[in-house]
Amino acid sequence: MLLRAAFASNTSMPDGLQAYCRECSAEYYRQRQEAKGLSVRRKVAVPPGHKRCPRCAEIKPHAQWSGNSSASDGLATYCKACRAIEGRARHLMRQYGITVAERDELIASQAGVCPICLAASAEHVDHCHETGRVRGVLCFSCNAALGQLKDRPDAIRRAAAYLEGNVWKPTLVAQGVYRLPS
Repeated sequence: MLLRAAFASNTSMPDGLQAYCRECSAEYYRQRQEAKGLSVRRKVAVPPGHKRCPRCAEIKPHAQWSGNSSASDGLATYCKACRAIEGRARHLMRQYGITVAERDELIASQAGVCPICLAASAEHVDHCHETGRVRGVLCFSCNAALGQLKDRPDAIRRAAAYLEGNVWKPTLVAQGVYRLPS
């Protein structure tokens, strides 16, 4: 004998319950969907305090999920790890108009290192702020340096000249007479 909890509610029925139990209704639904050529994901048993991520198909504890107050269980649809991957891909497309594969291709063409310092690994997409065109992938420090110099080639040339010879230091021409750099 089946319990009342095994049946979903249906207010149009005299007893207020569906004619078929939840398990039979679910099987009938699967058969109808498969007859239409659609696939239906089989229900997976999940222990209490855990949730299954549809993207990575892993069952993880609730601590590995972000909150979502509008969801029935109060948790996000995807786990934190999958959301981070998806978020980075969306950021690259929204901000620079490139995919993760295109960014990885740029990094590979640079042999995985920053093309400016040739030391650190390339991780940050560099782009022209006027045109939006992607120039390459730089390390954090070089990308920040270009930003601090406002992407101005003249300022970058002066910075290089300063580093190479300290050109801003006045030179002694005669006793008490100094010539300032032009």
